[in-house]
Formats: sequence, C-alpha cells, structure tokens
Amino acid sequence: MRAFLHRYLTVIDRYIIKKYLGTFVFTLGIFMVISVVFDISEHLDNFLGDDVSVNDIVFTYYAGFIPFYLMLLSPLINFLAVIFFTAKMANQTEIVPILTSKASFYRFLRPYVLSAGLIFTVSLFANVYLLPFTNKLKITFEGAHFFKNDDPSKQEVHIQLDKRTFVYLQTYDPDVQTGYNFTLEKFDGDELKEKLTATSIKYDSLKNRWTIIMPTIRYVNGLKEVFKQNLPSIDTVLDMRPIDFEAHDNVASNIYSAMSLTALNKGIEKEKTRGTGVITDMKFEKYRRFVEPLSSFVLTCIGVAIASRKVRGGVGLPLGIGIFICFTYIVVNKFALVFAIKGGFPPLMAVLMPNLIFGTLGYILLAKAPK
Repeated sequence: MRAFLHRYLTVIDRYIIKKYLGTFVFTLGIFMVISVVFDISEHLDNFLGDDVSVNDIVFTYYAGFIPFYLMLLSPLINFLAVIFFTAKMANQTEIVPILTSKASFYRFLRPYVLSAGLIFTVSLFANVYLLPFTNKLKITFEGAHFFKNDDPSKQEVHIQLDKRTFVYLQTYDPDVQTGYNFTLEKFDGDELKEKLTATSIKYDSLKNRWTIIMPTIRYVNGLKEVFKQNLPSIDTVLDMRPIDFEAHDNVASNIYSAMSLTALNKGIEKEKTRGTGVITDMKFEKYRRFVEPLSSFVLTCIGVAIASRKVRGGVGLPLGIGIFICFTYIVVNKFALVFAIKGGFPPLMAVLMPNLIFGTLGYILLAKAPK
C-alpha cells in the first residue's frame, strides 16, 4: 500500500490530502463536541427527570445523535475546510509554484478529488447502511423521553389496501392501539359491493391482526341491499399497521430515516397502492441517501476554485464567500424538500436540484480559476 501511494501520489499530493483530511476531521470533531455539549444542556432535565441510565444516554441516544449530525454537517464542514486550508496555502504562496511548474490546474485538483472520493464513500456507506440503524436508536429514545407528551396520532386517514378495498379511520389512539369510526369499503370497478362500519377497531400486536368491534355490514347487489347490524367482533388480518395512523412530522424524528433500504423499497411499493400521501416523503428519503454524498465533489470543486487565488485580506474573504455559499446551499436544499412534498416536484429531481445548481456553479468557477 505504501509503495502504491509513493508511486502514484507525489509529495505535494500527500501534503494536500493530509491538509484536507486533517482540517476536515479536526473541524468536524470540534463542531460535534460543541453540538453534544449544547444538546446535553438542552436535554439535561429530560435525562435527570426520567431517571435515564448513563448507559442508555451514551449507547442509545448519542450513538444515534452523533452519526446523524456527523452526516448532516459533513458536506458543509468539508466545504469550509477546503476553503480554509486552500486559502491559507494561496496566502502563503504555496499554490503559485505548483501552477507555474509543469503541473496543470486539473492535476492540482487530483488530491482534492481523491480526498472527496474518500469522504463520498464513507458518506454513502453511512447513509445506506449505518444511519438507518443509528437513527432508529435516536428516534426510539426521543419518543420515550423527549416527545412522550406529544400527540402522535393522525386525523381522518384514508388508505387503499388493494385495487378494490378502501379504509377510513377518523382517529387513532396509539397508547391503546385503538382506532375510532372505522369504515371498510369494497368495490367492483366503480360499483360499491360491501361497506363495513364500526365504532372502533383494535390492533393485537401479539397476533398481528385487527379486531373489528361490533361491526355493521351492508352488502350491495345492484338494487338489492342487505344490512347486518350488531355483529360479533371480527378478528381479521388487514394490510395496515398502527404506524400507518401515527404522525411523524417532527424532522428529527422522521420515521423514514430509520428504515432500511429494503424496508423503504417495500414501503414505496405498498404506498403506490395505498395512496396515503407519504410516498413522496419516502422516495425523497431513498434518493437523498444516494445523491447527498455527491455534494463532497461539488462543494470541493467550488471551494478550490474560490480559495486558490491569492487575495488581499488573506483567508477572511474566501471564508466569508464560503459561508455565504453554505447558507445558500442549505436554503436550496430546504426549498427542494418543500417543492417535492408540497409542490408536486418529482422527488428525484428535487434531490438532484442542489447538486445540479451548485455543480454548474462549480464548473463555471473552475473554468475561471487561475491556471
């Protein structure tokens, strides 16, 4: 491995990679320490009031908190780190000798791209395999100790179970796993064939089935109708779960971020039939896991193009421009999510939009960078 590095990476390459990754890891570590300290001070009452064990806090909550915020901050810290150490190199006239030698500007970019590739690989692995597991730890802990007094239930939920079966539930109480004012309708094309109503329906988590309490069933056959009232309770298996009737609007507790890729794909296929209105959220989460790591390349190119020119004022001006671009990137990301969920924008295009916009900006800046 060492022989390979010495053969294909020059001293300058190794110097830049060391500066890049060292600044990135150090800055990310500083931000994480600050985030954990602020989070502890914010939730200290929850930790003490609920008599939570230190083991649960460290190995459940912060085992989910730290990876989540590492990946959340990683693109922006990466960008600022590139600008900081590149601007410092330019200010110390370290870049000029490189560019005035036989090396081209794009050859100068090689160690940056290699470092960004390493960050991309780690981010992709974390997004696809690690974060769903750690997010589940975090969300479970938050639900038990932070949001336990919140009302997690949805109101007036409509679900399509299959091509001919539709379900309506007015309210759902997750504490007793009971829904109220339940309606199940079966159609043959556009013609109603059967309608079942019940004042309540209860989920048995041990048997994984629903109990419909004292239902009333109306059978329709053309102009003939048959009513059956006050029937005994019915135990039945329906393609729905209590989670379908629980609200997950809190961004920090987004249930889809805690789903594995396999579960997410199955959920998307199921939602194509059900039509409960969450398929866009699920698709956005799926695409985000694969597309978001690409920002390591996009932001690195922008950072190098901005900071490689020596300017008066030293590191301050490039860093200020970098912070402004960071802010703009966050805004575009948020708008992309809103466009997808509220505006009917295709989720894949919404996820790609920030990288497409800033990738174009990076290409223009690289074309105009000093060669």
